[in-house]
Amino acid sequence: MKHQKKHHYKQQQRVTTPNTPLNARHRAIAAAVALAAATPAMAQQSIAMLDTVVVTASRFKERLDDKPVNMTVISAEDIRRSPAKTVPDLLAEQAGVQVRDLFGNNASSTTVDMRGFGANGRQNTLILVDGRRVSDIDQSGVQWSSIPLSGIERVEIVRGGGSVLYGDGAVAGVINIITRSPLDGREHGSLRARAGAYNTKETGITAQYRNGNLGLGASASNLESDGFRRNNQNRQSNAAADLRWLTESGELALSMATDHQGIRLPGARQVQPSTGVNLLVTDRRGTPTPLDWSQRNGNRVNFDWLQRVGDAEFNLGAGWRDKEQISYFDFSGFPDFRIADLDVWSLSPRVRWSPDLPGGRHTFVAGIDWYQWDYRLRRSNSTVNIGRPSNTVDAQQNNLSVYLQDTLQVSQQLTLAAGMRHERFKANATDTHNAAAPGGAGGSGAPPAAQNESAQAYEVGARYALTPVLALTGKTARSYRFANIDEVYETSAAFLNQFQFLRPQTAQHHELGMEWRQAAAWMRAALFEINVRDEIRLDAFTSGTGNTNLPPSRRRGFELEGRWKPASAWALTGAYTYTDAEFREGVLPGGTFRVVIAGKTVPLVARHKLNLGAAWTPAQSTRVSLTAVHVGSQYMDNDEGNTLGVKIPAYTVADLKLSQRVGGWTFSGVINNLFDRKYYNYAVRSQFVLDRYNAYPLPERNAGVMAEYVFR
Repeated sequence: MKHQKKHHYKQQQRVTTPNTPLNARHRAIAAAVALAAATPAMAQQSIAMLDTVVVTASRFKERLDDKPVNMTVISAEDIRRSPAKTVPDLLAEQAGVQVRDLFGNNASSTTVDMRGFGANGRQNTLILVDGRRVSDIDQSGVQWSSIPLSGIERVEIVRGGGSVLYGDGAVAGVINIITRSPLDGREHGSLRARAGAYNTKETGITAQYRNGNLGLGASASNLESDGFRRNNQNRQSNAAADLRWLTESGELALSMATDHQGIRLPGARQVQPSTGVNLLVTDRRGTPTPLDWSQRNGNRVNFDWLQRVGDAEFNLGAGWRDKEQISYFDFSGFPDFRIADLDVWSLSPRVRWSPDLPGGRHTFVAGIDWYQWDYRLRRSNSTVNIGRPSNTVDAQQNNLSVYLQDTLQVSQQLTLAAGMRHERFKANATDTHNAAAPGGAGGSGAPPAAQNESAQAYEVGARYALTPVLALTGKTARSYRFANIDEVYETSAAFLNQFQFLRPQTAQHHELGMEWRQAAAWMRAALFEINVRDEIRLDAFTSGTGNTNLPPSRRRGFELEGRWKPASAWALTGAYTYTDAEFREGVLPGGTFRVVIAGKTVPLVARHKLNLGAAWTPAQSTRVSLTAVHVGSQYMDNDEGNTLGVKIPAYTVADLKLSQRVGGWTFSGVINNLFDRKYYNYAVRSQFVLDRYNAYPLPERNAGVMAEYVFR
């Protein structure tokens, strides 16, 4: 949440690197990977995963085999094998994805960043659940703990600009979490319980029933944990129901869910070498904010109607979602209490049509996306005075867009894709200030403001199959995003509230990739470059300046990931990511000091990231899994000039899981942070004290056990 972040310091240092484009070194890496994959591919005939069905690539269910997209699919089996406890834990195992967590308590304050957007990663990676966005127009982030792993069928990760199909915010890519359908598989139910370190207790129940064309699913879960840090107690409860009905030529679906979270906020650990302060060493688990807390409540209802007519398939999606966020920050005796309410309405009709036209097999996807957001924020100095708020902010945002994509299968070897989108953005906001309210004296209200903008996206891609198991892909695209309400409600240089609407951010993408698929192995490699203009920056650290559009920046890099089953009892995975994110020119807008950022590294982006995983199944009912991630050093938040002289240190963390199935029971034991590393992956540099920064330590070695019973 932006207003919490405002009172944390930022950190980071930087090592300047030469401006190297996609140069000889990158081309050599790509050539070596392609050669290594091509040689065995020629000798193998069997092809794996050609029947994998995905929806994110076209917004309709389709096979993945011939799509010109850079996609990774995490299956339900992958989820069961992984030691991950949350969706961000699972995503951290993938190439091109970096995860930052403040507390390490059930992903309660976690950011998922794709392709090196750093502090702005949350707003540039679009998160969907069953095709609907859960990324909002505020800074609160995705409620990851409301999406239990036990209810997920698969996770689809599409890297690179996805604005043609998904619009605003799909700059670095799209992550679509597909939940289980009661029409898939047989009737069953399950009970599960988990206990672990820091007094963690979790219980859950699921049920799935099918009678002919009717399917019904339901689930509920509850988690309680004291957390690794003091003042970090967390309680999360979720419930969901899903009704599906197969018709003669389609399907009707109605889903509902509710989630509730209450969490205490332990704040940061301060480090300042000049004064001998290093709370990361002397009091790692302590808290400077023993009175701070937040609460979050959400509900959602979604309806989908799928109808097939001849060569066409029509889908009408409609949804409603609300979210209430309550927070209290003491700020050393100057308290701030807030209640923010958000209602989201959506309507998304779309059609897929595959006519018989000359030149190859065309598949057209066209649609309209409409979103209406209603936001209300009330601010006061205490919980008892919120009935007379000092400030009341009301904002409405309307997004309306149309899009068209054509995928043309020219031959069995060659597939082309092209598409475009036009989106209109309208927003208006008011801020009513009550000087007579408790805590309202000396404050101000922002003058009413409105903004009308439009943005366009396009993409052109190709996939060419060199052999039945080896294919090359290429893509060029344009994406965009608009500023959200928390990014425009700020203060002027005179510390007066105002709405500071910003220019839309745009990005140009170029990507080359290779994919190799066999029955026992799969590998993907990609080179990418993203040139960003008018990047929207949440300036939560500079008083009286507000938020800004940054000078041009560039992200480029290399991704390599693969899976291999050398024997029936073994499964190996690996991923490597190289990311070079830098500002191309200019001076940091605003700020107390003049900070040159031209040629500097974007904070919170690790240049190197390596993932390794192994699963061993010595018997049909026994499995051992080990995963490890190494993340390189990073400049701290608020160190765009790379001058602090200290970086977030590189770290390596390993997790181990043992599972044993006995009849309908499955027993699991997990050790996280196996080698007891003392690490953190978010820190922020002070704006005013040269050598001071705040860091957020994450849990040391900890263990947990789980039991699950499945009945049919």
